[in-house]
Amino acid sequence: MGALLIRGGVLYPADSTDRVVADGSVLVADGVIVAAGPTAEVEAAVEPHHRAGLRVIDAHDRMILPGFVNAHWHEMFAMRFPFKGALRAASDRDDKPVFMALGGDVTQISMVFDAFHDHVDRLTPDEALAIARYSMWTQLRSGVTTLGDVGSLNKPEALARAARDLGMRITVSTWAADAVCAPGDSRFRRTRDTDLELQRIEQLLDECATSPDGLVRAWPTSVYGTNMSDELAAGFADLTARYDVPFATHVGALRNEADVMLAYYGATPVRRFAEAGLLSKRFTAVHCGFADAGERALLIEAGAHISHSPAKYGQAGESTLSETRAIPEFRRAGLDVSVSTDGAAVPLGGMPEAMRAVWQLYNEMYADPTEVLPTDALAMATRLPARSLDQAERIGSLEPGKQADLLLVPAGDWRYLLNPRPLEGFLSLGGSMDVETVVVAGRVLIEDGRSTALDEDALESEYLEALSSFTVRCLGVEADAVAATLRRRTETIERRRRAAAAHHTGWRQR
Repeated sequence: MGALLIRGGVLYPADSTDRVVADGSVLVADGVIVAAGPTAEVEAAVEPHHRAGLRVIDAHDRMILPGFVNAHWHEMFAMRFPFKGALRAASDRDDKPVFMALGGDVTQISMVFDAFHDHVDRLTPDEALAIARYSMWTQLRSGVTTLGDVGSLNKPEALARAARDLGMRITVSTWAADAVCAPGDSRFRRTRDTDLELQRIEQLLDECATSPDGLVRAWPTSVYGTNMSDELAAGFADLTARYDVPFATHVGALRNEADVMLAYYGATPVRRFAEAGLLSKRFTAVHCGFADAGERALLIEAGAHISHSPAKYGQAGESTLSETRAIPEFRRAGLDVSVSTDGAAVPLGGMPEAMRAVWQLYNEMYADPTEVLPTDALAMATRLPARSLDQAERIGSLEPGKQADLLLVPAGDWRYLLNPRPLEGFLSLGGSMDVETVVVAGRVLIEDGRSTALDEDALESEYLEALSSFTVRCLGVEADAVAATLRRRTETIERRRRAAAAHHTGWRQR
């Protein structure tokens, strides 16, 4: 791999100093950052052996950012039709609160999560790969260079293969569940063999430990405490210790969660993980807005990591931030608090939208515009989630010796006029679609908003074919309904192509 010089942009390294370099550059060689800082200093670091084949990217009127680290994500695109997806009516006037709203219908959530486990097994390998490639490409396109899978409705081997095909990083997991809290019951019900669930995770840990390209890792995760027996929790603790890996789970996510956990398991959510020996500084608590005072103390004492998805909560009916204010208080108590996107059957707000949400919401909660500064929001999307994945030594900031995972975001239009702080302008009026260039390990994967190596139309076509097959075969959706929906998409693409061709012909005639 040759050398790459990204020159003359506003550099946000997201290092521990949270510095900003108004005229900054980054020098990359063999996929690793050689220098990052003021342009004059970086250019002085260009050695003679770098100059042969040196590629220079002009970053004037652009921000240079670390790649986003989305450490709490789920691949859910196989449910595009039935799960709040393509079969909805065009009008939104008859929408009703879904099961995560109004404090959460926790037993129903537990049932749905248990059903998802079996859907994973029904995917064919080809379907799984086509769906994973497209879903993960939407993350890469919006600036995510590293994903943390906290259980997906897809095969982990497909996610790993897709990451290698796309050139991005992922820490994969399994949809681990061996129990359910069914409506009307008073105790959890076992739904599958715990040892088999643990064997799946251990096999994945073994396979990823020898990943030659360094793009794929693995970690054990629990989809939800309602779907985890005490035996599964003990197995998680054993695996995290033996393989020396972090652990993540959804916990304290909904107002009604604690009552259900007490009724079905005899302990509140965070306490169950503490009793299993899982609470530590390598424990990532996802969402965690509804922990009681004792549970909050346990998390703070352990130095746990908190990951939340503020750009997603409103549309799901979750009050994770505003109802308790627990998550910003964790941050004030000194815990690492990071942002993530969560997952759904349709694209959600990306990492830029999550950054905007914490910048606006935390500051509003405390009536203090300095509670979260723009550079704090950036750290919550880069440096801090890299820690939760145990990858802070490799990624998450732009510093010499680290992997060259970075983004270029244009900052020269009317939104940035006379504003010496472009990150502030980006959080005000920018978003995922503004990401122009994505680099992973020194490889330019997205340039001018397009993939440099993959046919995006083919990615979409293969995804829709796989989605159609799985939806009809496994989800019981009528083939005619699926075909009609996909036909409308094909017609839209054809109209756009004809319009583009007509425009091009007219331009040539002029």
